[in-house]
Amino acid sequence: MKIYRYTDLPTEKIQLLCLRQLEDDQSIMERVNAIVNTVKVEGDSALLNYAAQFDRVTLQQLFIGKDEIERIAQTIPEDAKAAIDTAYQNIMTFHAAQANREEKIETMPGVTCWRETRAIERVGLYIPGGSAVLPSTFLMLGIPAVLAGCKEIIVCSPPQEDGKTNCYLAYCALKLGIEKIYLAGGAQAVAAMAYGTETIPKADKIFGPGNRYVTQAKQLIQAATMTAIDMPAGPSEVLVLADDSANPAFIASDLLAQAEHGADSQTILVATSNQIITETLEQIALQIQDLPRKEVTAKAIANSYAVLVDTLEQGMEFSNTYAPEHLILSTVHFQKLIPLISNAGSVFLGNLTPESAGDYASGTNHTLPTSGYAKAYSGVSLDSFVKKITFQHITPQGLQNIGSTVEVLATAEGLQAHKNAITIRLKSQD
Repeated sequence: MKIYRYTDLPTEKIQLLCLRQLEDDQSIMERVNAIVNTVKVEGDSALLNYAAQFDRVTLQQLFIGKDEIERIAQTIPEDAKAAIDTAYQNIMTFHAAQANREEKIETMPGVTCWRETRAIERVGLYIPGGSAVLPSTFLMLGIPAVLAGCKEIIVCSPPQEDGKTNCYLAYCALKLGIEKIYLAGGAQAVAAMAYGTETIPKADKIFGPGNRYVTQAKQLIQAATMTAIDMPAGPSEVLVLADDSANPAFIASDLLAQAEHGADSQTILVATSNQIITETLEQIALQIQDLPRKEVTAKAIANSYAVLVDTLEQGMEFSNTYAPEHLILSTVHFQKLIPLISNAGSVFLGNLTPESAGDYASGTNHTLPTSGYAKAYSGVSLDSFVKKITFQHITPQGLQNIGSTVEVLATAEGLQAHKNAITIRLKSQD
């Protein structure tokens, strides 16, 4: 882990540190283009071939249905079942609270405006399943989709070695009332949901995290089709802002938790003292030895860095420039920092609030903007699965009140037909 002193960094260097662009993005985009185009043309045949090539599984069909999902779900260990139940309830509680009523507003006498919510009809959920299978992601995406009332929820996840899904995803599907899981992963799954195949329906909007292939595919299909995406969600990242009230062992565990997602994950420590940085690095070296994924984790740590700042406020300046997916405030003074946060996907306050709690079960969503997109994007929520449609109604009195305003503005813009649409109605009332 490299260590930088914030006050020694020129603005250009800070901007460079905050970039997440990777050297081989162009080559990945070329390969993703080829995969997406092949799926577009060949449909199911391409997906079956990619399953054999990437997942090393020969599939007889591209989905498992309700009966098989129920059978697989019955094999789930009791402790995992209880954990999913708890996470489900917390995530459900948090997201259900986001449903709000929209009242009608009379902007002037006789002119009434309001918004109504409509669910996106067909949504596609991508549940990663390569080096780590993520039932938590299924809950994070499936719960708001169900709450929003989406008519069709298309779920894609890579097949396991046996050509099926695992008991954790199967149990989540049962709880969510989802009766089919499509066995497709990576860029090819995104392409299948964007264009539709003989087996997999076309989605109106695609959700879900994934590796750089998945991220590139989502951005590609957004530009090439009428399919929307939740956000550009690439390799995972965390920024920990710490002072002397922090526990270096806790900090190390948080950095390692994020690093074990993959070699391209990024973990940033911003601290107000050299001692915190030194002790945290010692803890990382100690804790990483016991991790099953320590080789991948070590690569991510090697690509990460620490920044020494003079104050927590200075640390927040760097954090807002970096715009982290996850921001952990490892300090007892977190309350005063909350108003200073302008760019972050999700924030974890205090020394007893690890990012992994939000990943699994606290209730907030873990599908979050990465790569600096937290400057403009929010994480997934109930709103991500709905559209807001505006309505207006004008009474005879309202037409009299608003008519001249529209006529004057339409004339100023040189749009005579717009003016006439008002004028002809006003004359009809004479």
